Amino acid sequence: MSSSDARRKARTPFTWLEKRVRFNRPALRWAALVAVAASVLIIVTGGIVRVTGSGLGCPTWPSCTGEGFAPTAEMGIHGVIEFGNRLLTGLLCVVVGWLIVVARLQRQPVPQVTRWAWAQFWIILLNALVGGITVLARLSPYIVAAHFLAATLLLAAATVAWHKAGQLDAPPTTDNPDASVHRIGAVLLVSTAVLLIAGTLVTGTGPHAGDSSDVARMPFDWTAVTFLHGIIAVLVGGTAVTLWIKVCTAANPTMLRRITLFLAVFLAQGLVGIVQVVTALPEVAVVLHLLGSAFVWIGAIRVYFDTRSSHLSGSEQAMCHPVNGAVG
Repeated sequence: MSSSDARRKARTPFTWLEKRVRFNRPALRWAALVAVAASVLIIVTGGIVRVTGSGLGCPTWPSCTGEGFAPTAEMGIHGVIEFGNRLLTGLLCVVVGWLIVVARLQRQPVPQVTRWAWAQFWIILLNALVGGITVLARLSPYIVAAHFLAATLLLAAATVAWHKAGQLDAPPTTDNPDASVHRIGAVLLVSTAVLLIAGTLVTGTGPHAGDSSDVARMPFDWTAVTFLHGIIAVLVGGTAVTLWIKVCTAANPTMLRRITLFLAVFLAQGLVGIVQVVTALPEVAVVLHLLGSAFVWIGAIRVYFDTRSSHLSGSEQAMCHPVNGAVG
């Protein structure tokens, strides 16, 4: 290391901290999990802002009013809801900042987690900017869709960091899924992403514009885009079932459990979606559907990583088929 490199290292705040504080792996896993939970929370609260018509509760950005950052009493509950949602950006920064600190101060370097923690930080800033543009654009449905997709991008980064933190120090294995399992897992991930994008079209065409005033909607037929969304959902479900069957025959119970959980959450999400359509989009169902979309997205990412490397040990047996000679 050159003298200039040594001086730069000496000026790094982490250099001072790492001589005094170290965190273990469980602390890192908990910090990563909290980041995932915070990312889900921001998706749900964004939905609450929309269905309560509070999108312009703070009519400007970055301040809430022309005079200050906080809402006034005259702005009512809509101002409180929108301002509370904005405050969550600060909470996200704290949570992700803590994850960065915990990852950086591991006894052994974990760059694969640290990189994704920093990715979350930059995505938070991006999402805050898109959120500001959403307000300044008077809730343009296209910007609202971009705002949601930025939030799902944050959730993806948080899920990857959580997954990688959970795989640290795992015993090496030579068992790996075959190429077809990996391909199906990739198809499941991509098709789930397409499903989320199609969902933004349904939202942008539907009645919940995010404000009680007259807000422009996307120029699509709501019934048609809802049908398209449903068709893509069927394809995602079919892909997941195909992967489930494939993993059953491959005798990998760890992966099978995760795919089974994904299917259960996905079916519940589909049920909520059907309830939305037949009951004229009640607010509670809309928020539950957003929560479900977050869980489905997390599941698709986790399943994808499972199809890339196996956690199967030699002693594990398939859950789909009884072991020869076993007593039921």
